Amino acid sequence: MNYGVVIFPSKSLQDKANAYRKRYDPHYALITPHLTLKNVFSADDSEIKDIANKLRDIAKNYDPFNLKVYRVSSFQPVNNVIYFKVESTPELEGLHDDMHSPEFNGQEPEYAFVPHITVAQNLSDDEHSDVFGSLRMMGVDYQETVDRFHLLYQLENGSWTVYETFRLGKE
Repeated sequence: MNYGVVIFPSKSLQDKANAYRKRYDPHYALITPHLTLKNVFSADDSEIKDIANKLRDIAKNYDPFNLKVYRVSSFQPVNNVIYFKVESTPELEGLHDDMHSPEFNGQEPEYAFVPHITVAQNLSDDEHSDVFGSLRMMGVDYQETVDRFHLLYQLENGSWTVYETFRLGKE
């Protein structure tokens, strides 16, 4: 089965992202707006229990932290993805690094970690240029406190749902 680890922002930030995702993101109906900490990976039932235990331990090592979204950006020319840029913090970097450490499963990420929330993807070059130009003028400036992350699994229809939620800090 496929799994991933994400942070879901607050409903107000999700609503802001979804205003664009409805139109410009073909994955809109499959997953709510999120910040990916660990991309898709496969695990069986016995492996995922061990992974969940490791994620529980990772969560205990981090206190809740401030998430700041401060601009609209793009991954072009690598791909035509437009996103809300999230300020990198020691907590975000640490969570990402811990989830890609040899003790976890040693799986190297495909790309360098750029904290973001996708608002548009799979656009043609012309569409990307138009949408990016208008979103960049609109701008974004948002802050909130993050106190949890989620292990998700993928259903047969391609949508994602929460397997387990991990609260940050020692409880």
